[in-house]
Amino acid sequence: FWHIVFCNVVFHFNLYSSFHDYTVMDRWLLGKKKSTANSIQDYNQDDHQDEQTKEPSKKRRQYSSEYLSLGFTSVGPDDNPRPVCVICTEVLSNEALKPCKLRRHLQTKHGQLLSKPKEFFENKLREYMTRKKAIQATCVTGGEYARAVEASYKVAKLIAQTGKPHTIGEDLILPAAKEMVSVMIDDKAAKKLNVISLSDNTVKRRIDDMAQDVLKQLLARIKSSRFFALQIDESTDITALANLLAFVRYEHNGEIHEEFLFCKPLRSNTTAEAVFEVMNEFMVANEIEWGKCVGLSTDGARAMVGRLSGVVKRVKDVAPLLTPVHCSIHREALATKTMPANLKMVLDEAVKTVNFIKSRPLQSRLFGILCAEMGSKHHQLLLHTEVRWLSRGKVLTRLYELRDEVRVFFVDKTFELSDRFCDFVWLSTLAYLADIFEHLNGLNLSLQGKSVTVFQVQNKIEASIKKFELWDRRVAQNNYESFDSLCDFLRTEEERIPSVVASSISAHLQGLGTQLRSYFPSLNKQHNWIQNPFVSHDQETIAGLACREQDNLVELSCDSSLKLIFAETHLASFWMRIYAEYPELANKALRLLMPFTTTYLCETGFSALVGLKTKYRNRLDVGSDLRLKLTSIQPDIGTLTAAMQHHPSH
Repeated sequence: FWHIVFCNVVFHFNLYSSFHDYTVMDRWLLGKKKSTANSIQDYNQDDHQDEQTKEPSKKRRQYSSEYLSLGFTSVGPDDNPRPVCVICTEVLSNEALKPCKLRRHLQTKHGQLLSKPKEFFENKLREYMTRKKAIQATCVTGGEYARAVEASYKVAKLIAQTGKPHTIGEDLILPAAKEMVSVMIDDKAAKKLNVISLSDNTVKRRIDDMAQDVLKQLLARIKSSRFFALQIDESTDITALANLLAFVRYEHNGEIHEEFLFCKPLRSNTTAEAVFEVMNEFMVANEIEWGKCVGLSTDGARAMVGRLSGVVKRVKDVAPLLTPVHCSIHREALATKTMPANLKMVLDEAVKTVNFIKSRPLQSRLFGILCAEMGSKHHQLLLHTEVRWLSRGKVLTRLYELRDEVRVFFVDKTFELSDRFCDFVWLSTLAYLADIFEHLNGLNLSLQGKSVTVFQVQNKIEASIKKFELWDRRVAQNNYESFDSLCDFLRTEEERIPSVVASSISAHLQGLGTQLRSYFPSLNKQHNWIQNPFVSHDQETIAGLACREQDNLVELSCDSSLKLIFAETHLASFWMRIYAEYPELANKALRLLMPFTTTYLCETGFSALVGLKTKYRNRLDVGSDLRLKLTSIQPDIGTLTAAMQHHPSH
C-alpha cells in the first residue's frame, strides 16, 4: 500500500515540475518577445537590473600563519593567496588552503617531516626567502631576455664556425664566461649570465636557424645572378657514408662570390645517376634555373665525366650553356706522375727508407733522439701519402735535409738500403728530386685558392713549361743553379754530376713539359680580348665575335676611363661593371670567367667535414654546421632574435 502511495506522490511531483518548467519557459519567451518590442532604453535598463541581481564573485580562501606548522607559506596577491611548500617550493591552488589538503601534501611527499616542530619549518621558511631574494636579484627585464637570446645565437655561431661540439657551450663557454665576469666585475653580474641558454639542443636549433637564414640569402643571390657555376666532389666520412659537396660561384653587387651550396648524403650508390638526382632535387626544390649554369668543375672521376652517362653529360642536357672543367690541380698532379725509371727507383727507395724508420715506433723514437743530439733542425721524417698533392715534395725535402742523420742511424742497423746514403749518384738524384718536386708543389699551391680564373691557371702552366725548357738547356751546359739543393750538394762534395744522372734529369724535364702541355692545351686566341680588351687585336683574335661585337670592342679599347678601371679592378669585376654599356661582350666574357678551375673549395670542405664528424660525433647531421663554417654570408641574428620568444628556455 505504502509503495503505491509513494509512486503516486513521485508521479504528481514530476508532473508538477514539468508543468512549472513549461510555464517558466513560456514566461521567459513572452518576456523575451516583450523585451524585443520595447525600446532600446528599456532594454538597457533591464540589462542593468540583471547585472545587479547577479550572484557575487566566488570567495577566496585566506592563508593562516598556523599553516606554517604544516610546511606552507603563501605567495600571490592578498585577495587570492596560493600555498607554497617551503620544502619543495611546489605552489598549489587557492582551493588547497585547507589543513587536510596541506597535511596530505606533507604526508605523501615529505612523510619523514611529519613529526618536525614548527621551528623547523620556520628555518625552512627563512631559507626559502633567501633563495627567493637571490632569484629576484638575478631577474632580468624583457629587453635583457632579448639580449640573452641574441647572445645565445652569437655563441652558437662561434661554436659552428670553430667546429666544436655543441655541448661545449654549456660545459665550458658559459662556466668560463661566468668565472671571468665574476673575477673582473662581480658575482651579481656573473649570475645574470644564467639566463643565456647554451644547452646542446638549443645550440643545435640556433645553428639550424642561422644556416637556414644564410641559405635563404644565398638562394636569393643566385636567382638574381645572370650566370652561376658549380664545383662538386664526393667523399666518405668516418661512418663510411658518402657525402656530396657542392660550391657555387655567382655575381652579386658587381663582384664574383663563391659560397658553400650544400652537403647531401648519398645513401646507397655513388653513381652518376645518384649524384645528378641529388643535385637536381636540390635545384628543383629551391627553384634554381639550370639554364643559368655555365660551368661544372669535377675531379675527373669516371662517374663525373663519363661521355655517355656521366654527371657532366646529365647536367649538360638540362644546362645548354654548361662548360665542363676538369680540376686543374688534379691535372697537374697527373702530369707529374711520369718520370724516368732510375728517378722512379730513387723515389721508391727513399719512401721505403722513410717507412722503415717511421712505421716502427721504437725506431722513430731513437731517430728523434739522434736528431736532437746532432742539433738538427727537424727531429722526424715525414710519411709519404699518395693522395696528398704536396706529399712527395715534402717527404723528399725532409729526407735530403736529414741525410747525415739517417746515415749515422743506419751504422748499427741492418737495412738493405743503408748504403744508399753513402752513394754520391743516389744522393745527387735525391737532391734533384727534392728540388723539382718542391717547385711542382709551388705550382700546385699557385693553382689553389679562391677566385682563380682560367687565364690565371693557363699563365702559371705556360710559365712552368717555359722554365722546364730553359732548365733543360742549362743542364745540357752542366749548369745546375736552377736546383738549389743539388747545386749546394755538388759544391760541398766538389764533384761533377755523372752523365747518367744528367741525362735522366734532362729527360724528366722534357717529359714534364710534354705532360703539362697534354693536360693543359693552349687557350684559343679568340679569347684573348677577354683577358685584355685594350690591346690591339688582329683578325684572328676577334674572329669569334659578330660584327657589332667587334665594333663595340674597338669602342671599348679606346675608352681611357675604362682603361683606368681595368687596371684597378679584378678581371671579372671589370666586365660586370661595363655590362650595362656592353652587354653582349660582358655576357661572353662572364661565361668564360665564371666556371671554377679547380675543386679546391670541395677539398677544403671535406677537411672541415673530417674535423666535424669524428668517431665521437658520428651521428651528427653536418649540413648546418658546415654552412656556417664555410660561408662568408652573415646570418641576420637581429631578425632571428626578434622572431623568437624572449625567454631563456627558447
